[in-house]
Amino acid sequence: MTEKWGNRRSERGAGFVLGLLLGGTGQSRKPGTQPKNDNLIDISTYIQQAQQAEAGKIHTIFLADALTASEKAPKPGLEPVTLLSALATQTSKIGLVASVSTTFTEPYNLARQILSLDHISNGRAGWNLVTSSAGERNFGKELPAHDERYEIAAEFAAVVRALWESWESDAVYYDKQGRQFVAAEKVHRIDWRGKHYAVQGPLNLSRSPQDRPILAQAGSSPAGTDLGARVADLIFTTGLTELEPSIRVLRDYKTRAERYGRRADQIKVLPGVAPVIGSTDEEAHRHWEKLIESIDYDEGRQSLAGQFGGIDFEGLDLDAPIPLDDLPQTANVQGRQSRFGVFRKLIESGKVCTVRDLVIYHSSGAGHWFPIGSVENIADQLQDRYERGGADGFNLLAFTLKYDLGLSAVTDYLIPELQRRGIYHHDYAHDTLRGNLGLN
Repeated sequence: MTEKWGNRRSERGAGFVLGLLLGGTGQSRKPGTQPKNDNLIDISTYIQQAQQAEAGKIHTIFLADALTASEKAPKPGLEPVTLLSALATQTSKIGLVASVSTTFTEPYNLARQILSLDHISNGRAGWNLVTSSAGERNFGKELPAHDERYEIAAEFAAVVRALWESWESDAVYYDKQGRQFVAAEKVHRIDWRGKHYAVQGPLNLSRSPQDRPILAQAGSSPAGTDLGARVADLIFTTGLTELEPSIRVLRDYKTRAERYGRRADQIKVLPGVAPVIGSTDEEAHRHWEKLIESIDYDEGRQSLAGQFGGIDFEGLDLDAPIPLDDLPQTANVQGRQSRFGVFRKLIESGKVCTVRDLVIYHSSGAGHWFPIGSVENIADQLQDRYERGGADGFNLLAFTLKYDLGLSAVTDYLIPELQRRGIYHHDYAHDTLRGNLGLN
């Protein structure tokens, strides 16, 4: 492929990027089959995973979030910025990206939280901009319609960035005795007056060690794609199983970014991937079969209701065909529109036929790509997608942690293989996340 973004090794600022969705491993698994590291509020588990990811030279860890609890299958979960602040003191190079919703917080609070994390980590923080498809009952607010949520999010992001830039880089200085001073003339109000927000500023925190924290975005609906191309440094997309759709998605983001006056290399597109890795293809498939046997299908059906327009999957036989005619069209979904669209396409294509199939896909990768094979096989597939312009790298999902080797399969085997091929870095070249992503 010789298209504009096809020659990956010559692209300015390019480099194969790996992120890791950090967290416990217990989605829709039978009681008694959870691994020992599945305590979702055990900080020692997160520290061990973060330090192992850093030793493997993974660029950044990424934390998702949920603002509601299932009444039928509730699970605990730590708040992302709080958790990453703890991990910042136990790591030194790996990036720390927290998901925080624009729907149920304020720009000033979020700007201060993420920038505080950035200072605590010496320039390794990022914010994953998300909108919420649920949670309004916990905040006493109406949930805006899908596209309105993204309109609000676009203004929210602009306010946050203005606040991050309200202190000039040299506003803080020190005298010969090491006493700290602030040049007041280099700290500026933003006086934002928009449709949704009115913020005077300035922020009460100095400029980021990396100029500004990394901004990531994960929505892939038309509104989400447009917002990501306009403001994001990192794009987390659904890991499509086929190469050509992945190439189209990456081209779309890069082209849109250029329309907004940005360079194509100013954003990194990272599809989600949940590889199941073995020393041989046969061993990898044995890992996969063991994972399938451990799925709790009752819990899995419960978790589908919110994703699929409230359809009662609990009332359907596992081997019954999925009632496609009862599913709404993707454009009419007001919840997680892009994720719903992924599953609807899988159903329409015939790759997912029964409720059992749907639970397996949802439990294993939430619609993301989950290649199964030997270290060399998986490396071949990732390298091919990267070099042919289908990805700037990948975001490894928590599902990667579920089987016997877990994260070690990535850090001890897959990454060394990618390094041997010359497409992955051997060490962090910079102290900041922005620097290590090649986004300076």
